[in-house]
Amino acid sequence: MIRDLNFEAPAEINRWRTLALGIGGILSIVILVVALIFPEQREDALRAWLLGFIFWAGIGIGGLGILILQYLTGGAWGVVIRRLAEAASRTLPIIALLFVPVALGMTYIYEWTHLLHTGDKIVEWKKPYLTIEWWLIRSVLYFVLWGIMAALLNRWSARQDQATNAEEATKMLTDASKFSGPTMVFYVLVVSFAAIDWVMTLDPHWFSTIWGLLFAVGWALSFFCFAVTIWAALADKEPYSRILGKRHFHDVGKLMLALVMVWAYFNFSQFLIIWSGNLPEETRWYLTRMEGTWGIIGILLIVLHFAFPFLVLLNRDVKRNNKWLAAVAVFILVLRVVDMFYLIGPSPRTSGHGGGFHISIWDFIAPFAVGGIWLWYFFGELVKRPLLPVNDPFLESAIEHGKGH
Repeated sequence: MIRDLNFEAPAEINRWRTLALGIGGILSIVILVVALIFPEQREDALRAWLLGFIFWAGIGIGGLGILILQYLTGGAWGVVIRRLAEAASRTLPIIALLFVPVALGMTYIYEWTHLLHTGDKIVEWKKPYLTIEWWLIRSVLYFVLWGIMAALLNRWSARQDQATNAEEATKMLTDASKFSGPTMVFYVLVVSFAAIDWVMTLDPHWFSTIWGLLFAVGWALSFFCFAVTIWAALADKEPYSRILGKRHFHDVGKLMLALVMVWAYFNFSQFLIIWSGNLPEETRWYLTRMEGTWGIIGILLIVLHFAFPFLVLLNRDVKRNNKWLAAVAVFILVLRVVDMFYLIGPSPRTSGHGGGFHISIWDFIAPFAVGGIWLWYFFGELVKRPLLPVNDPFLESAIEHGKGH
């Protein structure tokens, strides 16, 4: 029977884990020591850390969203990708730890912390929401709510692995599916509020009602690209070498294409509505990002984050070739970092540059620093369980699906 086969993670993952910890640990120490010792570099270093945190936390939290989604929708892709999503969702403890420098250094990152008592009318109007204590309490609440979601879904999955009969295994799947319906609504709401608190409030005068959906979609896209990269790296090794088929990559490639389109649609909708409304407190955010180097980055995001992957992913052969699809996935992940930099970078607090273009060496180092620590924890979680849910009633059909034409 298929449940008797070996689905344990290959030994290569432990080597990757060691490498990730070495790189991430050294770079994290460097950037945090610089932030502590050199006041003139503190703001740049902490803001860069926020950039790395938002990107990698997005993959982990996005994995939780995909885990909820696959229980709702089913499908072969969901069964095969579930263990990657579960491992990503279980990285919430390290994501919370990586958030500590942001919380401790928030007065160096967020302009509104200095405008609470200056008579700024917009900040005064937002004061019931924008207080340091309330901001920290909400952040803790986000992690608690995500943690509950991840803990319950992972517990049902673990119990399914331990099931002794088909009825018990099916019950675990049913319970997780019933839980995922209302949970998806709460998940999107929590992601929305977290994105508002952690990124949108960087400019205390800016607001957008579609902001949370931009991050929900962007983080889901980041996770799918990350999962495809892991799949491709392990495609020629047991157990994925006898599991993954062209149709598995094809299915996830179609989801990547859909999310690239939705990301572009949401961004265009936000721009069109705000530009048409022509309110100074809203359009200023875009005016800053349409000038000089920021304007060039904006155009590059349109071309490289949307147009290029959209055209490439329309090709069926690309989606069915694991190496080509992985190359596209890595390319999109790089552009995801650029997109986060585009959202986080311009600020009147960025080293006195008044919101003009400014980039520091820490903006290049921080994503590797945070990423190394996150990957070390992720790989550790990935090897704790078989790479497939061995007792899932749809496992055999999901594997056969991938071998089809």
